Amino acid sequence: MKVVFSSKQMKHDPVHFLSSGAPEPNPEVPERADRLLKAAQNSGLDWVEPSDYGLDPAAAVHTPEYLFFLQNIHRRWGYIEGASEEVIPNIHPDRRDGSYPASAVGQAGYHMLDTACPISADTWGSALISLHSAVHGAHLLMEGEASCYALARPPGHHAARDFAAGFCYLNNAAAAAQSLRTEFDRVAILDVDVHHGNGTQEIFYHRPDVLTVSIHADPVRFYPFFWGHADERGVGPGLGYNLNLPLPRGTDDAGYFTALSVALARIEAFAPQAIVVALGLDAHEHDPFQGLAVSTRGFGQIAARIKQIGLPTLMVQEGGYLSKDLGDNLSSFLEGFMA
Repeated sequence: MKVVFSSKQMKHDPVHFLSSGAPEPNPEVPERADRLLKAAQNSGLDWVEPSDYGLDPAAAVHTPEYLFFLQNIHRRWGYIEGASEEVIPNIHPDRRDGSYPASAVGQAGYHMLDTACPISADTWGSALISLHSAVHGAHLLMEGEASCYALARPPGHHAARDFAAGFCYLNNAAAAAQSLRTEFDRVAILDVDVHHGNGTQEIFYHRPDVLTVSIHADPVRFYPFFWGHADERGVGPGLGYNLNLPLPRGTDDAGYFTALSVALARIEAFAPQAIVVALGLDAHEHDPFQGLAVSTRGFGQIAARIKQIGLPTLMVQEGGYLSKDLGDNLSSFLEGFMA
């Protein structure tokens, strides 16, 4: 198996984000990638660099308005007297179908869903290359690889068609799934991050060709709060092609495996030709976000059960934050899949 990653993804390194109104150190740091890359290589994966795919795969899942914003907002923000070094919004619209502001402050509020997606000078470049890593993994599957791990950093599953959120700017898993659609009629996305992948859901919510399934901590009291509930099933042609499996806080391996059985049964009923796993490792019992309590060994068992479906599988890194177990959790998943 190969790990796809570029060291250029490390340049994105915001200093802080706002949590409960207070500035906190940003937990989505380059050291995450260092640890994950080392773990992947220690598990026997070969490191390859992504090709440059330009804007095409990003434009396939994001609006041109949003992409233009991401490319230019940090420069524009710098023209504001007294503004913060990093772009963090202080106002948000109450609807998305109203007028579009010309102001950089207004556009930041429109395109940045929360205060946990600060934009620095290097955010756009790192985010685009992160997306290229996921798309490169998709191309490897289309060229005949059985599986691949894309070390996508910054992550992507909270990014929707026209907004950033939760440390995510471009939706790597969605871009990979869209790329796979050029070869496969049906693609399934299984999100195992502790947080619901609201951006991925939004991108495919109207579509029957990409099934989105998410297992996550119940958003009634956990980020992203407004999405990820069990009654969200899709709309229009996409009705019945989205499955959310929210779990109580602190759910351990046994409870998680029960939900995983439901998820995999739905995926098998969809009969996809390929699977994208949005691989969040923050469901671990010692992750700083403390949403679920999956063990290190449990990640290996999750991977082994996904592998039993027997389809080309792309693993795209999502969350999983600094703890002594982060590398071991990835190794457990990868080795469980390769066993």
